Amino acid sequence: MGLFDFLKKKELEEIKQLKTQLEKYKPISNIDLEVEKKTNEFKELTERQSTEIKKSQEELSELGNKYKNSLETYRKLRKEVSLYESKLDLIEFGVYEPVYDFEKSDEYRAEQKRIIQLQKDMIKDETAAICATNWTVDGSEAKGRASTKRNIKLVLRAFNGECNSLITKVKWNNVNQMQERIKKSFEAINKLGKSSTISIQDRYLNLKVKELILEHEFQLKKQKEKEELRAIQEQIREEEKAKREFEKAQKDAEKEEKNYHSALEKARKEIEKVTGAKHDKLQAQIEKLEQELKESQEKKERAMSMAQQTKRGHVYIISNIGSFGEDVYKIGMTRRLEPTDRVKELGDASVPFKFDIHAMIYSDEAPTLEKELHRAFEDKKVNMLNYRKEFFNVTLDEIETQIKETGIEAEFTKLPEAIEYRETLAILQKMNEPDTQKTVQQEIEEEFPSSLN
Repeated sequence: MGLFDFLKKKELEEIKQLKTQLEKYKPISNIDLEVEKKTNEFKELTERQSTEIKKSQEELSELGNKYKNSLETYRKLRKEVSLYESKLDLIEFGVYEPVYDFEKSDEYRAEQKRIIQLQKDMIKDETAAICATNWTVDGSEAKGRASTKRNIKLVLRAFNGECNSLITKVKWNNVNQMQERIKKSFEAINKLGKSSTISIQDRYLNLKVKELILEHEFQLKKQKEKEELRAIQEQIREEEKAKREFEKAQKDAEKEEKNYHSALEKARKEIEKVTGAKHDKLQAQIEKLEQELKESQEKKERAMSMAQQTKRGHVYIISNIGSFGEDVYKIGMTRRLEPTDRVKELGDASVPFKFDIHAMIYSDEAPTLEKELHRAFEDKKVNMLNYRKEFFNVTLDEIETQIKETGIEAEFTKLPEAIEYRETLAILQKMNEPDTQKTVQQEIEEEFPSSLN
């Protein structure tokens, strides 16, 4: 082999080795290209998604603005609709706050008449509604003035008619709505009169609103006066019942006293004639009769004292968990000789279960004590409108603490007995148990099997 051939062979081997190495590193080269490719694709995807996100954010912002505007429009329309719905909407219009504070309903009527007279004066003075333009008709200013007066008259007639209708419909639960409707009517009529530059004046509107408010508060005061009259009548009836009880107790005590005197007189005559064991027996009988006579006299004096002093009585604390639930107590007062009779009356027909007595407090100033307790728990009344409803959402501990603060020591029964209510719950529970649901007929057959044969 020549030198040339040797070199050639060696070169071929090196070329072969190089090819082998190239084949070995070829995947790495492909990976780099792939990485570059994927990087570019990811970059393009990221840019595209950023564009889409930005676009979505803009659309979301636009939708948010549209929603906000739509919600505002809905609320406005809902309020407009509520003005013509005959239901209370405290969220939209709020709880009514009294404007006037007259003592008697007649004073509301007198003020309302004064307001109506001011309206009439404004109409007479041509200041209720005005026209801002001196119109002419067929070139005549006189005809223009006549036409303007007719149009003003029509505008006021329309507004007054609407207001009068609303004022007659005002009730405890719609006064705020009626105010809004008067204002809406005012705006609508003035809008119609804009082309002829006729407008109802704000002062006239305010007088109409005042007339509405006075009508509303007159009705409230009238109702309150009726409630007060009922309270007075009920108090009179209660006092008459108490008086009859006192008179009966006094007569019964006088009758007993007379009988005891007769019995004593007879026993004293007989004791003079006997001795020994019979004497001792009669002596014991005389002592017993003297004690009973003393008790009868005390009973008569107590009845006379209660009848003469109208402030003496009992303040009672009672509950009815079956009817009103937990922590609801009635705080009332009675002048009955037997105060529990009053509690029995309260539980006779008006409620499904009887009342439980937690405390019965005797006081020489019973009405004052009752008022003090009512005042202390005024913000916890169950019925905030009718003060005659003497139910309060308080705990018994709160009532007991308040009574102690007045310097009165009273015994309290903490746990209500509520027999009928608890037995009713037990019966219902038994009825709802699947394995104990038996018919009345089955229970009778099991209890008295022989009686049915």
